[in-house]
Amino acid sequence: MANSPQARKRARQADKSRAHNAAQRSNMRTAIKNVVYAIEKGDKEAAQAAYKICAPTVDKMSNKGIIHVNKAARHKSRLNAQIKSM
Repeated sequence: MANSPQARKRARQADKSRAHNAAQRSNMRTAIKNVVYAIEKGDKEAAQAAYKICAPTVDKMSNKGIIHVNKAARHKSRLNAQIKSM
């Protein structure tokens, strides 16, 4: 456990940011899953609409440093390719 006041504050800040980042990651994963479910149903219009919501969400997570830029690009590329192949 942190002993100095400075270390205690950093521990509090780390807990707060960890919880915030986890919520943001969960939101991103939900957006991705919505696209995947629409693709599995075979509904191209719904998949495109879900992708339009998903892409900016994934970009925001990469810009904030929650996920790597290449991971964001990989998710977007694969989802878009699956939608186009429908």
